[in-house]
Amino acid sequence: MLTVRPKVAELTFQLFGRPLHPELFQVYESCTVERGGFAAKIDITSAGHVVTWRYAGLTLTEVATSAQNPLPKMRRLMAYGLKGQRSDRVECRGGISYQMSFQLEPTAPEVFWTCQQELANQGRQRGLLHCFDSSGRLAAGALSYINLDVRNRSLRIQAFHTFPDDYAVVKSQSLFQLP
Repeated sequence: MLTVRPKVAELTFQLFGRPLHPELFQVYESCTVERGGFAAKIDITSAGHVVTWRYAGLTLTEVATSAQNPLPKMRRLMAYGLKGQRSDRVECRGGISYQMSFQLEPTAPEVFWTCQQELANQGRQRGLLHCFDSSGRLAAGALSYINLDVRNRSLRIQAFHTFPDDYAVVKSQSLFQLP
């Protein structure tokens, strides 16, 4: 099975106030964490990642994916094209908050390959890592690395997705926080 990424220009970052059907995504790596009353499922997908966070009947789903991947609009709380950099925050019932920031970082080829190697080394030591097949244009494929910081009242997720054909890295950080 070919596991090649879409073009970086096609990416979106979205947040939903509901779960999404798992069949909407092709998942390559996954993990689940539970702590302090919340649970989260983190998936590396073909275009980025999906985080489904649950606490006391509330579900928030963060998605970094291709704009070509049709997602429902019902209970979508935010949607941005992954261009440049952006930060946002959502306050939910009961004092629960969600914060995110992302940055699309184009790089010089030599900087890109150094960054990709460092992310691969970190991912092999901890976190969630998936190395994708080459698109055929370059010898090395993309990778996704997700680092988790799990606390009793919060979950911080740092995600890095590389795009070798574009010499670009998408970096995102999300914080799900209990009151």
